[in-house]
Amino acid sequence: MTSNHTPPKFTTLGCRLNAYETEAMKDLAKQAGVDNAVIINTCAVTQEAVRKARQEIRRLRRENPDAKVIVTGCAAQIDPDSFAAMEEVDTVIGNTEKMSPETWNGLGPNFIGESEPVQVNDIMSVTETAGHLIDGFGTRSRAYVQVQNGCDHRCTFCIIPYGRGNSRSVPAGVVVDQIKRLVQQGYNEVVLTGVDLTSWGGDLPGEPRLGDLVMRILRLTDVPRLRISSIDSIEADDNLMLAIASEPRLMPHLHLSLQHGDDLILKRMKRRHLRDDAIQFCEDARKLRPEITFGADIIAGFPTETDAHFENSLKLVDDCDLTWLHVFPYSVREGTPAAKIPNKVNGKLIKERAAKLRAAGDSRVQSHLAAQLGKTHQVLMESATMGRTEQFTEVQFEAAQPVGQIVRATITGTRGTQLLA
Repeated sequence: MTSNHTPPKFTTLGCRLNAYETEAMKDLAKQAGVDNAVIINTCAVTQEAVRKARQEIRRLRRENPDAKVIVTGCAAQIDPDSFAAMEEVDTVIGNTEKMSPETWNGLGPNFIGESEPVQVNDIMSVTETAGHLIDGFGTRSRAYVQVQNGCDHRCTFCIIPYGRGNSRSVPAGVVVDQIKRLVQQGYNEVVLTGVDLTSWGGDLPGEPRLGDLVMRILRLTDVPRLRISSIDSIEADDNLMLAIASEPRLMPHLHLSLQHGDDLILKRMKRRHLRDDAIQFCEDARKLRPEITFGADIIAGFPTETDAHFENSLKLVDDCDLTWLHVFPYSVREGTPAAKIPNKVNGKLIKERAAKLRAAGDSRVQSHLAAQLGKTHQVLMESATMGRTEQFTEVQFEAAQPVGQIVRATITGTRGTQLLA
């Protein structure tokens, strides 16, 4: 295999945390002089995600026959041997190894024939996570900052803790320094990311909470807009609720890890909240911040789910006044407790229920869009003609705007899932 002296190519599959880690890997690979390589950062949240990862690996090998193919991410961490067995793959590295300079130094200019085919640790033994200082990524408007990794909870359907390990937090000072650096680079919005974001601080001295981190960021930095990604609403602390109520720089948009709307299914999922808890949280947050919008993850077709159970999920969309739905048809993940539960739901029925949930979500989006007509929003421009409101709604502009800037705009219409200005 010969080097073409070409920079490495990165492909990211899955969550925002993966996207953040890809940017860190780009820096590590550049510093190590990695050349003529293709790196695929995989996802394992569903069987479909794993299938797409394998499909992407094969495609990238066909397009880059002389490159070294390196596979990492959650799917690689959970099942490294199966990826190493693919003829298209040269090296498999774990989720901890991919963030290590030593790993990338070993894949540098002299890597040919010298790197181990599988470099994957015991993720459950990892007790720390590092906050990598990067200059941001994606558009020149929004950047993501990892504040937490792993998860201590074991929802019966979820394979991700086996790919990410136990919960561990990035110290607040490191997070603040990262955000200050991003603000200096010109970013107007920062999104806090993690696997189980509301568990941040539980492993740090004094056991601070996510709300403490949010208040500290807003106190010590000049970041114009701070956004939180997915949270477990049952773990929302007093300071987080205070920030929602009193901090205009904290965006009025939360994505909730709800998963279901029926108490019996929630118990079988080993979730820590009940239906009424979710509804109460949304009511409380809306009283504090009337303009807040909610997204949510909901699973359709969990084992033993009856029509009545499903109807409770469907009704939850209205009861919580959800706007942005991420609907997941239940996917069996071998190695999880749910995989052993009998009374699996028929695959066709799962698809039908998922379609009903998505239709309910589409209806909620249209209601939200209609309610914005005539309102004025502060829109963060992601491209010359498209930006997002404080509630993360897309806005399409007729005239070009400065990319990366926050512009004031009055909503004049809607088109599809977008607002017009």
